[in-house]
Amino acid sequence: MRFDKIQTERFAIEIRKSLLRAIASKGSGHVGGSLSIADVLAVLYGGVMKVDPANPQMEDRDYLVISKGHAGPAVYAALALRGFFPMEALDTLNRGGTMLPSHTDRLKTPGIDLTTGSLGQGASLAAGAAFADKLDGRDNYTYLILGDGELDEGQVWESIMFAAHQKLSRLIIFVDANGKQLDGTTDEICALGDIAAKFASFGCNTIAVDNGNDPEQIYRAIVEAKEETQKPTAIILHTVKGAGVSKYAEMENCHSCSVTREDLEEAYRELEDRKRSL
Repeated sequence: MRFDKIQTERFAIEIRKSLLRAIASKGSGHVGGSLSIADVLAVLYGGVMKVDPANPQMEDRDYLVISKGHAGPAVYAALALRGFFPMEALDTLNRGGTMLPSHTDRLKTPGIDLTTGSLGQGASLAAGAAFADKLDGRDNYTYLILGDGELDEGQVWESIMFAAHQKLSRLIIFVDANGKQLDGTTDEICALGDIAAKFASFGCNTIAVDNGNDPEQIYRAIVEAKEETQKPTAIILHTVKGAGVSKYAEMENCHSCSVTREDLEEAYRELEDRKRSL
């Protein structure tokens, strides 16, 4: 594993610019939850995950399961920036014949390991992948990204109970706890209470990251998670939906919204200003 704070923050900025480019090419899309996971993706693809853009099917690679599959634009941006496919493909997001559908699909996109989009099911897929690797004696990691609204799904908790029972310590779970979902806040829709305590009660090692949009805090949490050898680890990232771009971070609901050319130019200016300040 490697981590460089400035390089990772610059990578997160490029992920934000690129995912907004992709969504702007279509005119609208899942902006908020894509922006909120840009930092964890920058950490993972910036030096934590064992992957090879020249050989996406490398046998001993680490897996990323983006259970909140509608945040695919963020993953596509990270993959394109790492060289899994040409950057120009971002301009085909969710169009006929594209390799970048609205929700992640392993049969279409190089670097996508498991197809997701039906919320809750990605957790089961990740647990299954981690269990299979344990049976095969592999030492790779499976990383899972869940949305906090997705925790309303009972299937999530079934899979977590299974993962804990099987002692899948090479399964590291991130919860994008931005406090919002499709129809409102998580407190309004179905209050989650103490998310870390819930995961702990199901048998997980838990780590709370106060600023889930801080790459350094995320990296330190991953280092700590890898010290656990008997349990899966749930890292609760307290994030901001729309993080990194003021227009969206300040919106009441940016779950799915428009990105015009003017919006894109404004966001680029803000992100470039941020990059120059690093």
